Amino acid sequence: MPASNDKLKWFREARYGLFIHWGLYSILGRGEQVLFREHLVPSEYRKLAERFNPKKYNPAAWAATAKAAGMKYAVLTTKHHDGFCLFDTATTEYCAPRCAAGSDLVAEYVKAFRNAGLKVGLYFSLADWNYPAYFNGPEKDPKGFKAFRKLVHDQVRELCSQYGKIDVIWFDGEWPHSVAEWQSARLEKTIRSLQPGILINNRLFKRAPGTGDFGTPEQEIPDVHVAKAQPWESCITSVQRWWGWHTGDQFWKSPKDILLALCHAASGGGNLLLNVGPKPDGTFPAPFVRNLQPVGEWLRVNGEAIYGTTGGVSEVSTLGYMTVKKNAAYLLVTYWPGEELHLCGLSNRVRSARVLGHADRVRVERRGEHIGLRNLPRKAPHSTCTVIKLSLDGPARPYPWVAQQPWHKNGPLLADWTTE
Repeated sequence: MPASNDKLKWFREARYGLFIHWGLYSILGRGEQVLFREHLVPSEYRKLAERFNPKKYNPAAWAATAKAAGMKYAVLTTKHHDGFCLFDTATTEYCAPRCAAGSDLVAEYVKAFRNAGLKVGLYFSLADWNYPAYFNGPEKDPKGFKAFRKLVHDQVRELCSQYGKIDVIWFDGEWPHSVAEWQSARLEKTIRSLQPGILINNRLFKRAPGTGDFGTPEQEIPDVHVAKAQPWESCITSVQRWWGWHTGDQFWKSPKDILLALCHAASGGGNLLLNVGPKPDGTFPAPFVRNLQPVGEWLRVNGEAIYGTTGGVSEVSTLGYMTVKKNAAYLLVTYWPGEELHLCGLSNRVRSARVLGHADRVRVERRGEHIGLRNLPRKAPHSTCTVIKLSLDGPARPYPWVAQQPWHKNGPLLADWTTE
């Protein structure tokens, strides 16, 4: 059974989180799927476990970076598709505490992020490329797959039992097997019995619409203007392609790219989960840390337009984006129009308007559905996104036609037209 609205409250309000893909693959520096993509010999790849000893791993520094950036939660890969566990497990010797690292890296992460006041999430791959039964499936190897599935369930049970309260468990690698073959319902029941307040993403259930507690669009942000019924979170890489550390993928998303993605997600009532692939020594790449800083600075001024908001109620794509909260609508203006701004589709009376971070008075004019803002700065106060807060006479309400297409016969344009 999906989590209640009370349990989802923090997730809906957070809007911005950190995804961390880290494991043995960071040593090779060619992405998180190098074992599979390059058809490496598994027995040779496993030897990386005796080299993976991250001397500079400092999860408190990771948490400090996330918090300064304005992020509210994080999700760490406890086990990716290569099968190496960063946590202490009784199911295999192929784990950080029993190899060169010599410690439970997940326990250290959980403690550090919890101490920083951030919500804690754990990623877990159902897939495990160490086991032929995963590839063969229950039809070709019913006995082997049953044993493999038990291992998967046992590892999830350990993650939900060993670290105190966990806020999110983030599944991946569900392909190609069915929900029935994974026994997802039974696993969900186990998880919720051990962690009553936890949120579970939709990938445990093959990403079927409405399953899990939240959706997980990947490398894209849905083009929506009104919040969806189910919470959702776009996971996006901070480089062009790879989730794990890749020395050749240096196409970093700029602060502008990150900020626009965050505004886009929030305008549709969704979260942005921005990924980083730490280096094998346990440090975040310098460009990633550097690019987060301007976004954190922007959020310190404009965070009220992101945190705790829901998606906009009217279409404002010629300006940028809209979010709403209580008796306020926020215009996230990425296309600055100059000293005057035009808005339509909002039914409310606008009591006042102001540019966040600036004291200058903004004049509001109204004519029917049309709202004009005057006395704005000629040049955009922020080079990427300037926020204008509209204080309303009640919760934001759209004009009735906003729920329809503008070209609908009762829409704003055709309503004024007549035909012979």
